[in-house]
Amino acid sequence: MGIETSVSNGGREHGPEMFNHQDYSKNFDDDGREKRTGTLLTASAHIITAVIGSGVLSLAWAIAQLGWIAGPVCLIAFSLITWFTSILLAECYRSPDPVTGKRNYTYTDAVRANIGGTKVQLCSIAQYANLVGVTIGYTITASISMAALQRSNCFHKFGHGDHCYVSTYYYTVIFAVIQILLCQIPNFHKLSWLSIVAAVMSFAYSSIGIGLSIAKVAEPHHHARTTLTGVTVGVDVSGAEKVWRTFQALGNIAFAYAFSNVLVEIQDTLKSSPPENKVMKKASTVGVATTTLFYVLCGLAGYAAFGNDAPGNFLTGFGFYEPFWLIDFANVCVTIHLVGAYQVFVQPLFAFVEKWCGNKWPERGYITTDYMINLPCCGRYPFNWFRLVWRTLYVMATALLAMIFPFFNEFVGFIGALSFYPLTVYFPIEMYIARAKIPKYSATWIWLKVLSWGCLVVSLVAMAGSLQGLALSVKSYKPFKIQQ
Repeated sequence: MGIETSVSNGGREHGPEMFNHQDYSKNFDDDGREKRTGTLLTASAHIITAVIGSGVLSLAWAIAQLGWIAGPVCLIAFSLITWFTSILLAECYRSPDPVTGKRNYTYTDAVRANIGGTKVQLCSIAQYANLVGVTIGYTITASISMAALQRSNCFHKFGHGDHCYVSTYYYTVIFAVIQILLCQIPNFHKLSWLSIVAAVMSFAYSSIGIGLSIAKVAEPHHHARTTLTGVTVGVDVSGAEKVWRTFQALGNIAFAYAFSNVLVEIQDTLKSSPPENKVMKKASTVGVATTTLFYVLCGLAGYAAFGNDAPGNFLTGFGFYEPFWLIDFANVCVTIHLVGAYQVFVQPLFAFVEKWCGNKWPERGYITTDYMINLPCCGRYPFNWFRLVWRTLYVMATALLAMIFPFFNEFVGFIGALSFYPLTVYFPIEMYIARAKIPKYSATWIWLKVLSWGCLVVSLVAMAGSLQGLALSVKSYKPFKIQQ
């Protein structure tokens, strides 16, 4: 194994004087970075990987809180808003011109180029706090899905009446170890293969969930109590619980569409011809349309199967017991998908911290120096001490928090509510208004502001509902003990 030392430039441009023009244009883009190779397929895979995550598993529960009318309406409304703002955001990758302007490598860079001021700091806080929250949520979900494998086999062996208590902590550690290894992949551009695999897995377990739900509905004498307005006050819940659960359901649906915070980073993987903004708009349309179809099917089929008693996670809540091998396979698919989705969300955070540290302490060799190692079967790998230590510590920290607060529905709802308004709605709309120079109080300005303010109200009530659910769960929870 040979080792060479090279100094990392922290993502800055290579000097064109080092190459002749033909070699330079062949190997590097117009910003001096390594040639991007992303396509409509890879961008769509990244989006689907980011969107169809743990959120899809809670949609049957969310529809059960809202009912046959409000549930589908909310799903469609969130999808249209997400699609619309994604189209606006795709125009912000380059500034000032969307085709030939300077590239914005991150969401925060796009806000800085189009709006500026204190909103840049607010965007950074919102984006990276959300990325941290999503990685914790994915750790929780993956550990629950892995534990469900053991429970499923236990129920099959000892009967559905057995308690089959299983600790998720061991599986959290296993997931963390896998992520520590994958986190050593240097950057987002090397993850296309993982996203494609993860996207296939998301289709697989979503399809299995839909199929199992339809099969349950088709069973003789099946009767699940469903209503137009969801869970019934006085029968299923109290009046206060109905309100809080409705708010939390909105947060769960918002989380299911969370991908705007990595959209600019995904767009930065695309090759420059055809123009990135056009390809990204198509990828966003494909990604949002595909996920919405699966969401509607999963949510409605799950609600039809379980009615107002729909579990928080319809693959691990054991509304389904048989065929146990198919449920096991679905949870394996969930786990593999979340392995990839974790990377899609965490890589922008890694890039931000490592770039900041490289600029802050450029003289520190352990931060800025890469050691090129020839790995068998893997080729040349740029090993970096800082990357190894800090990324490992980050994964360990998210795993620890997932162990302390393993509340799936409440955590998913909170993160969805926290991120939906600023990252999916507010900043894309504000950047569009600034770029298009829309006159204040014009008709377009007014309806965009109404949309923004309406989404703010929805986010606030969803956050309130999720926080109330978290508070109730924490009261009865004992960390690091097997929960019954």
